[in-house]
Amino acid sequence: MDSSGDEALDIIITNVVATFRTRCHLNLRTIALEGTNVIYKPEDGKVLMKLRKPKITASIWSSGKIICTGATSEDEAKLGARRLARCLQKLGFKVNFSAFKVVNVLAVCSMPFAVHLIDFTKNNRPIASYEPELHPAAMYRIKTLKATVQVFSTGSLTVTGPNVQNVAAAVEHIYPLLFECQKPKPLCK
Repeated sequence: MDSSGDEALDIIITNVVATFRTRCHLNLRTIALEGTNVIYKPEDGKVLMKLRKPKITASIWSSGKIICTGATSEDEAKLGARRLARCLQKLGFKVNFSAFKVVNVLAVCSMPFAVHLIDFTKNNRPIASYEPELHPAAMYRIKTLKATVQVFSTGSLTVTGPNVQNVAAAVEHIYPLLFECQKPKPLCK
């Protein structure tokens, strides 16, 4: 990342999605009636439960599968999932916290320069795609990291990957490619 000198890029994690299993059947009606901060969605066959600290929202299915969203780190996601399991234990379920897995991480990052998207797409044709009529960003998929980077002309990036390390590696991978296609800075008078 030292193509431009000594500038460090801040990668801000905005959402971590994690799943886990309770290894027991959950009665959604009981959770809806006795739980706190709960929204019952019988048409979807799930219950939404929100925690304040850490601030996460969980989708709970009767099979015992739970998806947690809204955390800002992998550790916070695990802490929130464990707290959620504890809430379900207090409602009388025999919850056994298992199969915890971070499945998706969403992060944003800003380059210290603007990017010429058409040049970027031409230089990286099979991997990068840019359809200005459909979306204002160029899409760049890195199959080895299982990451997708959306590049905006302002230099803003939105990175999606399976974990925090892959997201950071994706930004390191794409930085030199973006540096080649930066827009010249306007001259000040």
